[in-house]
Amino acid sequence: MIVVGDEVRAAISVKKAVVALESTIFSTLGLPAPANSEALARCTKAVREAGAVPALTAVVDGVIWAGLPDEMQELVLNASIKVAARDLGVASARRASVGVTTVSASVVIADQVGIEVFATGGIGGVHRDAEITGDISADLDAIAHHGVTVVSAGAKAFLDLPRTLEYLETRSVPVIGWRTDHFPAFYTQSSGLDVPYRVDDAKSVARIHVARRELGQGGTLLAVPIPTHAELDGQRIAEAIEEGLRQVGGRQLLGPQVTPAVLAEIEKATGGESVDANLALAENNAEVAAKVAVEIAQL
Repeated sequence: MIVVGDEVRAAISVKKAVVALESTIFSTLGLPAPANSEALARCTKAVREAGAVPALTAVVDGVIWAGLPDEMQELVLNASIKVAARDLGVASARRASVGVTTVSASVVIADQVGIEVFATGGIGGVHRDAEITGDISADLDAIAHHGVTVVSAGAKAFLDLPRTLEYLETRSVPVIGWRTDHFPAFYTQSSGLDVPYRVDDAKSVARIHVARRELGQGGTLLAVPIPTHAELDGQRIAEAIEEGLRQVGGRQLLGPQVTPAVLAEIEKATGGESVDANLALAENNAEVAAKVAVEIAQL
């Protein structure tokens, strides 16, 4: 069962702009404390200041929420169970106490309740050596299947970005660069890979979203580069990623275990600068998403 929070339900009923937010990034599974709490505060504030209503998604006592009430948001900060799209029905049926939602779960929830824009830090994608492991994030298919515009700083930097873009093309997901011709690499503004489309304002994104909705097509990925002031050194990040992947291989980690291990290595290698970068890009994405949601509401 999906319960829509009072403020979000009221906004949807009058076609006011709403932005869905995942909750994994706001738990210690996504960011260390107290940065996770700061991220939640900054992202929700950015959405509101841009004229939209934030809708935090999560599972609490088996209830799937779209617009978790403020008094319950403390629960997600310390949650230790991650819920992807495949897990939503199970978590609800088993009355999971607290489960934080991933990109794929949040996109499913948003689409079910009529929220058309979702903001996150970075999506999952095709993992390196996927031709052997078959490890491809459910985020990609969720975006393809559901008519939600997803705003992110590209995909996680340690993924196979060329294959991620190829997979999105195969699944008919348009990748649009926000004021850029290049696909962002999370901590850096460019991966060196081109995007097929570029937009320079929120209204253009809204028009694309509405056109795809009218055609009965799936979602769109809006790739927003990390703000210039928060961008990290590309070489330093690349070295940290390689070390993290070596540790993943040595410890024989698979699936959901990979991302936290690599992110921890990046945080260590950057002396915590990666956390600050994550905060900045998540906040920026939330602001851009809200602007797009406002334009969609006006259309």
